[in-house]
Amino acid sequence: MNNEQLSNKRHSLAHLLASAVLEQFPDAKLGIGPVIDNGFYYDFIFSKPLSPDDLPKIEKCMRELAKSNLAFERQDVSSEEAKSFYANKDQPFKDELINELSDTGESLSLYKTGEFTDLCRGGHVENTSEIDPESFKLDKLAGAYWRGDETKPMMTRIYGLAFETKEELDAYLNMREEALKRDHKKLGPELDLFVFSDLIGAGLPLWTPKGTLVRNMLDDYVWELRQAKGYTKVEIPHITKKDLYEKSGHWDKFKDELFRITTREGHEFAMKPMNCPHHTQIYNRKRWSYRELPQRYCNTTTCYRDEQSGELAGLSRVRAFAQDDAHVFTRLSEAKQEFVAVWDIIETFYKTFGFELKVRLSTRDPQNPDNYLGNSTDWDKAQDLLKEIAKEKGVETLDGIGEAAFYGPKLDFMANDSLGRQWQVATIQFDFNMPERFDLFCINEQGEQERIVMIHAAIMGSIERFLSVLIEHTGGNFPTWLSPLQAVVLPISEKQTEYAGNVIKQLKDSIPNLRVELDDRSESIGKRIREAAKQKVPYLLVVGDKEIEADSLAIRKRGDEDLGIIKVSDFIQTLKSEIEQKS
Repeated sequence: MNNEQLSNKRHSLAHLLASAVLEQFPDAKLGIGPVIDNGFYYDFIFSKPLSPDDLPKIEKCMRELAKSNLAFERQDVSSEEAKSFYANKDQPFKDELINELSDTGESLSLYKTGEFTDLCRGGHVENTSEIDPESFKLDKLAGAYWRGDETKPMMTRIYGLAFETKEELDAYLNMREEALKRDHKKLGPELDLFVFSDLIGAGLPLWTPKGTLVRNMLDDYVWELRQAKGYTKVEIPHITKKDLYEKSGHWDKFKDELFRITTREGHEFAMKPMNCPHHTQIYNRKRWSYRELPQRYCNTTTCYRDEQSGELAGLSRVRAFAQDDAHVFTRLSEAKQEFVAVWDIIETFYKTFGFELKVRLSTRDPQNPDNYLGNSTDWDKAQDLLKEIAKEKGVETLDGIGEAAFYGPKLDFMANDSLGRQWQVATIQFDFNMPERFDLFCINEQGEQERIVMIHAAIMGSIERFLSVLIEHTGGNFPTWLSPLQAVVLPISEKQTEYAGNVIKQLKDSIPNLRVELDDRSESIGKRIREAAKQKVPYLLVVGDKEIEADSLAIRKRGDEDLGIIKVSDFIQTLKSEIEQKS
């Protein structure tokens, strides 16, 4: 089944849902029922509240309809005919849609399925016999304002899941169940990585010692990769005068998302939502010869955006987020090699964590040119350059029309996690607008001012968001080099405590900065092992009399893998190699 067929099937099921609801709740008011990822939904208003307990009987009715070999019959109608059809049906939301569509002169159509008829553009299956009755299920209830407008009535939204086969539906449900176990909002606090405080505010994460260690190690790794490519670190303040963002074009674009500050002298400042305009001012501190370019600045720093409360989601969407941001100021003739250098860093970084990457070429939407800065000639030139880079890399890009930044096109890297979900992670952005707005140039071979271009290069992007993805990708089982605690030594009784201490000393002497702890509490060895396993420690090193005699350790690897009795010296070499190679 191709995407269009599956979409038609899901759309048809939305109609069966509305039909089943009206069969059981005849006075229900109908909203709309579109296709969404993994299924469909339909919005209703009920005379009394619907509960999750009502979903099974609605679903049962839908299955009976699906088995009834009902045709989807299309009838093209005028707005007057549509109004006449709904005249005595007390469906105010359908009336509103018809009035709105009639004002545009758009043609209308009705679809009849059994006893149910709905205002709809299509498409649908030809007959319900094409729908496997076991390939869908009703999923959940939610509240939703009509047309997404909080000034309009609150409706009850019924979500459904639908796939080609029951097997695909079951696989999705299993994946979702696993995703719930891996939810970073649950695992993060359990692993003592971060917390939120009502006194500080939603969307403002606090990082514990363990979480801070992980963040810093990730940032250090990115810096290690960047340093090898000639980047240098810079630092900037967290606030700026309004003037900077007016000149860059960000004020008009993001003014509603800014945290604003009015000084006691009446000056207007903003908490920075991004770093690029600040970096232009570091570049602009002096005149540069073409021989001194590219200038590559990187800066891991917190940015702030006034996200609405309903949009916040754990670490995925926050109000304060750290960007591992970098900007390259370069001649156009050198832009390609700078793009490729960033691409190499991205590939190395994400390969370390086992992510599969795809690349999306994000271009401007030609139908809405006013949403972007600059002229068509510059945009075409920049987009062609990115296409050329992808072609030379031998990569077939995904189409991202309309996904460009407002100042230039970009390459977005999409990562598939261990559950098969796709996330946008790193990005490389081409910018010819800010150099123009801030009059950034170099002195070329002829002694003339030459306009430069700017490349925005974020590897993790937001560290918070990257960690939300990484926690769920690994299920909290960070690779050994990144784990806040890499090993725990567990003496079976007090008699082995001294030997356990000597093991820790050997480990630390051989592997600088190793994060290893002794757990010699009076609890049973079984309880201590279970608690360490819950914290997802990569190696549990159990010590008894036999291990002392053999100068060895009984080693359990994360995931209950028993590695048996291993010499301390041999384990040190294994652990050292694993950390150094980031394997």
